[in-house]
This record gives sequence, C-alpha cells and structure tokens, in this order.
Amino acid sequence: MNQKLNIAIVGSGNIGTDLMIKVLRNARHLHMAVMVGIDEHSDGLARARRMGVATTHHGVEGLIEMQQFAEIDFVFDATSATAHAYNAALLRDAKPGIRLIDLTPAAIGPYCVPVVNLEHNLDQLNVNMVTCGGQATIPMVAAVSRVAQVHYAEIIASIASKSAGPGTRANIDEFTETTSRAIEVIGGAAKGKAIIVMNPAEPPLIMRDTVYVLSEPVDPALVEASIEEMVQAVQAYVPGYRLKQHVQFDVISADAPLLIPGHGTFSGLKTSVFLEVEGAAHYLPAYAGNLDIMTSAALATAERMAQAMLGARGVLQ
Repeated sequence: MNQKLNIAIVGSGNIGTDLMIKVLRNARHLHMAVMVGIDEHSDGLARARRMGVATTHHGVEGLIEMQQFAEIDFVFDATSATAHAYNAALLRDAKPGIRLIDLTPAAIGPYCVPVVNLEHNLDQLNVNMVTCGGQATIPMVAAVSRVAQVHYAEIIASIASKSAGPGTRANIDEFTETTSRAIEVIGGAAKGKAIIVMNPAEPPLIMRDTVYVLSEPVDPALVEASIEEMVQAVQAYVPGYRLKQHVQFDVISADAPLLIPGHGTFSGLKTSVFLEVEGAAHYLPAYAGNLDIMTSAALATAERMAQAMLGARGVLQ
C-alpha cells in the first residue's frame, strides 16, 4: 500500500516554491503531485517542471480539471487571504473531504501552530497557519501561559523588506488582525497585539522577533525553563529558530503599575523574549526566516496529519 499521500501546492511564488522543494527533499508521508500557478512563466512552475512535477497555470480551476486531482489528499494554499476564500470554496465543492493547509491570513479554519495545538486539529479539513510572526512568537506566549495566567502579550516581527513579496504586502491588515487574535486563541493571552516591521536594511537582516508577556507573578525560573523547552520543540522542524539572548524578567509592583494604553494598568511579571529565525535556504535566502518558518510549519502540520491518516488506514504501524 502507498505510504505517501498526494499533495498540490497552489501559488507558485516564493512560499509555494520553497514549500515544494522542502516536500521533495524531506517529506516522509507526502508526495509532491501538482504545482498550481497563474503565471505560465513563473520561476516556481518552471522549477516544478524541471523536477518532474505536474503543473497548471490555470489556478485552482485548472487543478480541478486535471486527472491527478482525483488522487490529491492535501492542498497547500500559498496565495492570499482573499484568494484562499475563493479557492477553498471551489475545492470543497469539487472534493468535500480534501485537506486544506492555509498559509495565508484568511483564517477560515482553526489556527494551527504545530508545537502548541496540532494534536487537537488532526481531523480538521482546513487549518490556518496564522502568519510568520505568529508561528515564531505564539509558542513563546504559550510557554508562559502554561505556567502562569497571561493578561497581555505583544509581539513585534521584524523582517527584511526583500523577503516581503506582494502577497505579504497586500495582507498587512490581515497579518496584524490574525496574529493578534491567534495570540489570544492559541497563545492563551487575555489580550494580544501584533506589529510587523519591514526593514529595508542592506544587506538584508534575518527575521527577528520580540515578545513581551505580562503575566501573574510566578517564579521566573519556571517561565525560563518552559520557554527553553518550547524553543527546542520548534527547532525540531525549524532548525534556524533560536533565542537571540537570555530571557529577561521585570517585576512590576502594584505601587508602580505599568500602563497599557487601552487596557488599564498591570502589575505582575513582565517577560521579554528575543528571537531570530534563520532560513534553511532551500529556495529562499537564509535571511528570509519569516517565509521559511511558514513553509516548515505547514509541512510539519501536513506530515503529522498524513501520519495519522495512514495509521488509521493500517498503512503505518
């Protein structure tokens, strides 16, 4: 029996092409069947053809018309939030049980950050990979929230301007809204806030993330241990993910509370986490860790889902 499930990637830009290369190189339970784009001359489609992958430049409609579509188990959508809503509806009508892995901020399905909540979403037909900033920072918020109640979490994702393509730039509002909401829903914060910075520095800088978490008073050693454990878990599928420096703590006393605009005052423990994400440079430059963490998280999600599906069929022991 076949121990791999067939996938199609919709979107032949940077993210889709990097994901394709990761699947071809590293996937254990996934077979790269079709690359879908809308520009016949895109580099992603050209690379797919050179690698022996079937292609179509007629979008999702073209995919559905292909003979291979009957055997597709997963579709990764690396387009845009607006396009995903359209694509998801077409795909669901054509094949109701197909699995969708959404790499846009559309958030039609539940948010998924592999190290935090993947095991609770193995049966979902559409999972949303939040955003690059969400994949990098939500694990840190969740690490704090599992040892202390988190009242507020704020993340700042700084990426190289060169790594922000037209899809990212067209979805800035969705990025901040989706990430902020996911900080609450998955990270466990009562209130979340997200900020993205596109750094035009030359040479381009790798992705850097700052996470501020305001929680109930707790032993900082417990928080630090939880964070370090979570970092190691993320590194299992994103090797370039690391702490930039030691976790920092500040005790905010009730006599001198911290004012959070729009949210009142706070006293308790402030945890500051500083991260950087270096890409694996499979297709994108190493500085594009923001794109690498998205494709890596999406691949890890689909691999675990495929493992569960194959196990249920008796293919895997």
